[in-house]
Amino acid sequence: MADKYDVIVIGAGPGGYVAAIRAAQLGLKTACVEKWIGKEGKVVHGGTCLNVGCIPSKALLEASHKYVEAKHDFDDMGIQAGDVSMDVSKMMARKDKIVKQLTGGISGLFKANGVTAIEGTGKVVAKNKVEVTDKDGGTSTVEADNIVIAAGSVPVEIPPTPLTEGLIVDSTGALEFQEVPKRLGVIGAGVIGLELGSVWSRLGSDVTVLEALDSFLPMVDSAIGKETQKLLKKQGLDIKLNARVTGSEVKGEEVVVKYEDNEGEKELTFDKLIVCVGRRPYTKGVVADGLGVELDQRGFIHVDDQCRTSVPGVFAIGDCVRGPMLAHKASEEGVMVADVIAGHKAQMNYDAIPSVIYTHPEVAWVGMNEQDAKAAGIKVKTGSFPFAASGRAMANNATDGQAKIIADAETDRVLGMHIVGQHAGELIAQGVIAMEFGSSAEDLALTCYAHPSLSEAVHEAALAVEGHAIHVANRKKR
Repeated sequence: MADKYDVIVIGAGPGGYVAAIRAAQLGLKTACVEKWIGKEGKVVHGGTCLNVGCIPSKALLEASHKYVEAKHDFDDMGIQAGDVSMDVSKMMARKDKIVKQLTGGISGLFKANGVTAIEGTGKVVAKNKVEVTDKDGGTSTVEADNIVIAAGSVPVEIPPTPLTEGLIVDSTGALEFQEVPKRLGVIGAGVIGLELGSVWSRLGSDVTVLEALDSFLPMVDSAIGKETQKLLKKQGLDIKLNARVTGSEVKGEEVVVKYEDNEGEKELTFDKLIVCVGRRPYTKGVVADGLGVELDQRGFIHVDDQCRTSVPGVFAIGDCVRGPMLAHKASEEGVMVADVIAGHKAQMNYDAIPSVIYTHPEVAWVGMNEQDAKAAGIKVKTGSFPFAASGRAMANNATDGQAKIIADAETDRVLGMHIVGQHAGELIAQGVIAMEFGSSAEDLALTCYAHPSLSEAVHEAALAVEGHAIHVANRKKR
């Protein structure tokens, strides 16, 4: 007799484990299937984000940033640090310790909330049945009234640069370098490429980023994108736009990369090459053929606004469905789906999902950028404020960047917020909350902000929408 549950979740990443915990909290008998094998040979929870993504990359970003601060910036503040060096192996060990602590924490949360953890690979074989294959090849079947697919995504590989152990790696491999490569190539100037490139650039690598697009960070407001590109170039990242990689060749311990740009064919030689050209949904083999769950041409599972698939009782969330591939988006979808299954009313606001690039300074945005709003025929008004005019930013020795607000010219409703600057990933939450509550720029302008704080940049940007900024000269409104 197969085990029977109210909810079975396939995948224990930030979408799956949150959905499982929420479902259990709502009184539903819940199980979560996970196959990820950790470094110690045991199944671990947390998916890409905790094991080889968000968390380990931030550990390396923070360590490398503190190293650069100590090496180059402390002297400006009167701190004499002497000769500063980086122990890469110790940095990596700390990263692994953080990952282990957090993945183990999820296992503890499963126990605390009564979620049954099932080890193995899950496959939906009927609308209420999941087949689980363990690491030894044995199979079993579990039943549930509801199934949530949270299988995640995997890095995209491209034919010109096949992965080669230790030389041509994806984002996972880039988190395991045991020494600083002298010459590092990065294919893709997206979030992952810029973050990983920053880590190793700070530690001494000569980093070249090859991006096929002719624009830098097109999803970000153009003013913020241009400033970010300028700042990263100043830090030593050589970002080549409109550079289409056509091939690669491993020669001993080096990688020769061929690419084309507006000037013709070129080539560069690197000691390591990171391929960061995006991720694709991990949906192959997750659902049995003929079941009726619809996939698009790119492998994404088709779902409605509440993440229902075309098969009743089967839901899908996170990276394997439409929308940005972000851990927090997956988590909120997990909460929504659990609430819907439990019979509660729930809906997620897809217009208010923040994005962050954890370079230094950080880049963060939510909602529309100015160029897209105008392309959509929306009349907008904007306000900006530079961190160079912020007293707290000066005290922090972090005056790079600016905050920008885009508002509807007729209604004053906040349509988007874009920030490049210290702690932008924290400051952007103000824009998310404003948009969630349908706030106007005036609402933000009339709010009392703590002084001195970095968040005052958001306040001043809101004031600047109507030409009322206090601590910077206002642009004349046309």
